Amino acid sequence: MAKDKSGYIIAAAFIGPGTVTTASLAGANFGFHLVWALLFSIFATIVLQDMAARLGVATGKGLAGAMKDMVRSPVLKALFTALIVAAIGIGNAAYESGNLTGAAIGLDAFLNIGTGSWALILGVIALLLLWTSSYQWIETVLVYLVFIMAGVFLLTLIVAKPDIAAMFEQFLKPSLNADAITTVLALIGTTIVPYNLFLHASLVAKSTEGEDKDKAVKRCRSQSAQAISMGGLITLVVMATAMMAFFNQAATMDASNMGEQLQPVLGDKAQWFFALGLFSAGLTSAITAPLAAAYAVCGALGLSDNMHSKAFRAVWFSIICCGVAVATVGFKPLPAILFAQATNGLLLPIIALFLLVVMNNKTTLGKYGNSIYSNIAGGFVVATVVGLGGYKVVSLFL
Repeated sequence: MAKDKSGYIIAAAFIGPGTVTTASLAGANFGFHLVWALLFSIFATIVLQDMAARLGVATGKGLAGAMKDMVRSPVLKALFTALIVAAIGIGNAAYESGNLTGAAIGLDAFLNIGTGSWALILGVIALLLLWTSSYQWIETVLVYLVFIMAGVFLLTLIVAKPDIAAMFEQFLKPSLNADAITTVLALIGTTIVPYNLFLHASLVAKSTEGEDKDKAVKRCRSQSAQAISMGGLITLVVMATAMMAFFNQAATMDASNMGEQLQPVLGDKAQWFFALGLFSAGLTSAITAPLAAAYAVCGALGLSDNMHSKAFRAVWFSIICCGVAVATVGFKPLPAILFAQATNGLLLPIIALFLLVVMNNKTTLGKYGNSIYSNIAGGFVVATVVGLGGYKVVSLFL
């Protein structure tokens, strides 16, 4: 893995169909009233990914392995291992189903054979790419397609002449109620992806071997902040185009007309281009999600994280199979994608809290552990996500 790409791989990993779908739904249904949730998500992602990267540089291990090594009690170690396996396994299975469903929606616009059939085909493609370990060049091509799609969204927004005053007014009136909380959690879950913490630490641990640690930390911090901010800008532009096309309009957004937000530039070809973007984003994330799960589970269980090892392959194979199974049973596509993002939002506090605790182990991490400012930022992130998740649970019963 090239030394200077881990931050951009993380950004590309969270710009999946969940990001495009959730941002579109947020803009269409709530305008700019939920931009606060996106800004919080970008800030939180930068904070948490910085911790994961520093952990990888300092220990030379992935997140799960390093965290497990720092737990002394055998009982707590077993509990921690079970939690990682269950949380990342369940979270990535849900996320994988959303990735495959999003990509399937895209392909079904070109050839209507049903999203279930396409999900199965895509699952096989992801499986073959990971099996041969040649996914990197495919991922690079697909990432370029995603960024091309982002460019078209931006051009569309400019051509549509957005009402900047209305956007700013809505931004200054943030919304959080029972109707919006699922979308808020989805925006958080699609940006602060728990599995990216494991993926980033593992990539950094492998790519910085033999490099000066101070320089590696500085480079990773700068690169991650730039890449994640770029991903956040793409999400904001998608939200803005959906707002212009659907918010307070007679038409409502669904899977069949989501691409209409691009019509000011692309006309009748808008739906096809949007479908291509969903396919690109979906397949990219469908590769990285099981890969990250394999790093996390193998690290927690003390198994080899070599991509050719049987255990490593068994984990990502299981994640892909679960994702395909969920995507092919007939769930409606948009709720399935939104559910996957909301699930990540609810799982995030567990992983973030463990990460925050581990990053304060100065015996192992030394100067690469958390400073007081990192702890304040991390504590704010964890408290906010826990509070939003609690609000969601309470709202179900009121």
